[in-house]
Formats: sequence, C-alpha cells, structure tokens
Amino acid sequence: MRLRGRGPRAAPSSSSGAGDARRLAPPGRNPFVHELRLSALQKAQVAFMTLTLFPIRLLFAAFMMLLAWPFALVASLGPPDKEPEQPLALWRKVVDFLLKAIMRTMWFAGGFHRVAVKGRQALPTEAAILTLAPHSSYFDAIPVTMTMSSIVMKAESRDIPIWGTLIRYIRPVFVSRSDQDSRRKTVEEIKRRAQSNGKWPQIMIFPEGTCTNRTCLITFKPGAFIPGVPVQPVVLRYPNKLDTITWTWQGPGALKILWLTLCQFQNQVEIEFLPVYCPSEEEKRNPALYASNVRRVMAKALGVSVTDYTFEDCQLALAEGQLRLPADTCLLEFARLVRGLGLKPENLEKDLDKYSESARMKRGEKIRLPEFAAYLEVPVSDALEDMFSLFDEATKSSSECVSLLQSGGGEIDLREYVVALSVVCRPSQTLATIQLAFKMYGSPEDGSIDEADLSCILKTALGISELTVTDLFQAIDQEERGRITFDDFCGFAEMYPDFAEDYLYPDQTHSDSCAQTPPAPTPNGFCIDFSPEHSDFGRKNSCKKVD
Repeated sequence: MRLRGRGPRAAPSSSSGAGDARRLAPPGRNPFVHELRLSALQKAQVAFMTLTLFPIRLLFAAFMMLLAWPFALVASLGPPDKEPEQPLALWRKVVDFLLKAIMRTMWFAGGFHRVAVKGRQALPTEAAILTLAPHSSYFDAIPVTMTMSSIVMKAESRDIPIWGTLIRYIRPVFVSRSDQDSRRKTVEEIKRRAQSNGKWPQIMIFPEGTCTNRTCLITFKPGAFIPGVPVQPVVLRYPNKLDTITWTWQGPGALKILWLTLCQFQNQVEIEFLPVYCPSEEEKRNPALYASNVRRVMAKALGVSVTDYTFEDCQLALAEGQLRLPADTCLLEFARLVRGLGLKPENLEKDLDKYSESARMKRGEKIRLPEFAAYLEVPVSDALEDMFSLFDEATKSSSECVSLLQSGGGEIDLREYVVALSVVCRPSQTLATIQLAFKMYGSPEDGSIDEADLSCILKTALGISELTVTDLFQAIDQEERGRITFDDFCGFAEMYPDFAEDYLYPDQTHSDSCAQTPPAPTPNGFCIDFSPEHSDFGRKNSCKKVD
C-alpha cells in the first residue's frame, strides 16, 4: 500500500472556482501542530523572568481586568438584543474609550509593547463583518479589545465571572450548544446585524473555526459569508523570534503559553486591515465560493498557502484507540477525499459490512479506476483519481500516476480501501476495524492470516507506506503456526493494550508525510463554528470540538 499523494494539481487561475481547495496539495506542515523548543539561553531567560517580571505582569493583568469590570457592568445593563442607540450617548463614548485604554494597558503590561496596525478599519456601513485569520491563540483577542467589535461566542462564556461581564459589553452573538436550533438563529442574528446599515457594532469572526500554527490557512467555514454582505479581511501576524503565542491541538497548553509569553521581554503583533471585499452575485448565492475567494486574498497577503484540510479532518486523529495514528499518516488526506466525493463517513459506516463483503469476494483481485468508480457509485473525477492513487502501488510519481490513470493501467486492492474507510468512519474502534479486515483477508477455512496480510492491514489502518510487524506477529503467534486468527489478535490486544507503542511505533519509518497527528484535544472555545448544520451551502456536518 503506497498511501502517498499524487502531488499538487495546478490550481485554476480563475477566482470563481468553488473547487479550488480540492485541487490544492496537502500542507507541508500539519497546521494543528506546534513544536516549541527553547535554547539554553532562552530557558535561562524564562527562569529569570519567572522569578521577577512574570508575577508582576500576571497580577497587573488581573488588576486591569478587575478595573474594567465595573465600567463593562454598567454599560452592558439592559436587554442584550436591543438595538444600540444612535448616536451613542456621551457617557457610553467615555466608557468605550476607558475600556479600550484599560485593555491596551493590560496588553502592554503583558509585553505587547507595540501593536502595529496597517491599513484602515472600514466603517460598519462599509463592512459589517470582519474576518480574521489565521486564528492561532487566545491572544487573538487583542484586535477585539482594540476595536470593541462583537464576536461569536459560546453561550456558556457569559456566565464566567468578570470575563463574562466584559464579553457582554461588546454585545456578542451567543451560540448555545443545548439549543439544537441555535446555529440557525445565530446566522439569522448575524444577517440582521449585518443588514442594519451600521447600527450594530461590527462582528469579528474567525472563519477557520479553530486554532492553527499559522503556516497555512485551512478551509474557511461559510457562516460568516452566508449573509452575502461585504466583509473586511483582517490578517494577524506575530513576528516574534520565539513563538510562544501559538496554542493549537498539539503543543504547549494554555497555561504554559500564558507563562512563556509573559516571560518574554517583548511580544509583537501586527494587525493588517485589507481592502473591503464585495461579493459578486455568484458569491452571494454560494457562501462556500465566497469564503474560498476571501481566503485566497488573505493567504496572498500573508504569503502562506491554503489547504483543504478542516477541523473535521483533525477529529480523525483526535479519537482514542489502540492504534494511534502516527505523524506520517495519510488517512487525513483519505478522509478529505472521501468528503470531497460527497461521501459522508457518518453515513458510510452502516454500509461497511456490504463493502467488506464485496471486497472479500474478490479475494485480493485488483481493480482499475472505472471499476472503482462503479463500486463507489460515483463518476470518475479528479478527487476519485486522487483517492485511487493513494492505494495504487504501481505509481511512483505524479506524472507516472496521471499517465497510468489515463490509460486505465493503475490497480488497487479493494480490501485496503475498506480498511481505511473503517478507520475514518469509526476511528476509536480499533478492534472493529481489525475484525473487519480479518474477515476480508482471512482464509476461508479458519479466517487466519499470515504476516504479510497483517502488515498490509496495519499499514492501511495507520495510513503509512512502510511498517515492520515481524515482532508483533511472532508475539501473537505463540504456537508458531505462521498464521493467526482474530481471536489470537484480540486476546493479545486485551493482554497488552499498549501493543502498538511497544511493537509498531519504535520501528515506524517516516515516509513522505501527508499530515501529522494531533493528540488529545485542548479546550479552546474562543471561536465557534456557527454554520447551520443542515444548510444548503456545501458545508459538511461538523464534529463537536471536545471542550
């Protein structure tokens, strides 16, 4: 099993292609991983600052929040859905000025001595929505406090002492997880505010929906673009020598990020307001296209690439199971392509037995691209060719792959596709996937497999091209028959639940990477995906972010 991408297709030059993202190559670095390594000198600096400036900064920041609380409390009294008075009363202007000054002082005390602002912030009548990217940390709250714009927040945030009062002051749009209709209501509220002709504060939205390491822009969720009104893209940069800012799925936790950042002599942040983006009629009808084109503009300003990966792809690696996906897995790429074909993993799970039976009947017989398309009941497309090439062991390069596919010469084993699909559909159910694989690969007599079959199964389940399973196979095959059954494997897994760590990962080779793997999730509720779960705008059903 090759499980190695075909390489990037040429992206269309037209800005109106809704499927541009699908044609982009996977990112060189996993956007959900942040590795922070400190030199000996930097460690000494952190130790010194921890004993000196850190406690002072922390206490001063807490004091400034307490100082801001009474002003925010008085100014936020009254019904939250009442339209703001126009023009603002003098006392509200004074409170707004004082809160901005207090928040700026707090950031200054935290080491953000200079906040560089480029461009001009549009008026609410020019752009009711500000789209910020990349979203990489809770320090992204800096532009929010500088502009006092509204944001989209979890409804639970308003109940947090002190912080909840400060949040209510900026009149956020709250999303309630307990209300199944909350997402639709949120979009309607954003539409109402966006079409109020500047009567409401501007809304700042992080369309990526989760934190990344800023190496690329992941897929924008369409919620901010559903209203079809002009938006102003805003890009964030943290040009610091040591990146203590990034808080994402793999890397330092929230408290460590706060500690390390406050232990720096100085932290820099740049906020650039790009020109207002006015959607075309086609973009108004297609929020996914609108989001994609705005993302391209922001990526160009940042000088980074864009990738079709989303937070939903990351959910695959976040699941707990006995087979932890390694750093060089290509199953994230596979999951992306599955959704790109319009095949939703949550709907495919119930058909796994049907797929596995069809694959078992072929007994390893290879099939070509047209047969694969018929098997999936989808037309031949670029996305299907990309998926086919992941399993096609015959192709060695991008050009060779294209040539073979065009000639119909590539071949794959359907059993590998079913194993990969099982992992994507139920990533935490390791033994269920292994059992399904034994049914397809096992001998008709007793369902046993040999070492080569086990290697193929585990390579596919882990999404890698090379894996040594000799030690694991011999440990399971205590009777030295040269074959093992699922009962043998299951019994061994129950006796040694960490078998993958002991027998597989130490010998794992690091082939070309499609994506790396984030581990257990870190709470991060600063930005919410509020796109309607059942909208008609091409959005996939999202998996809840563990909080």
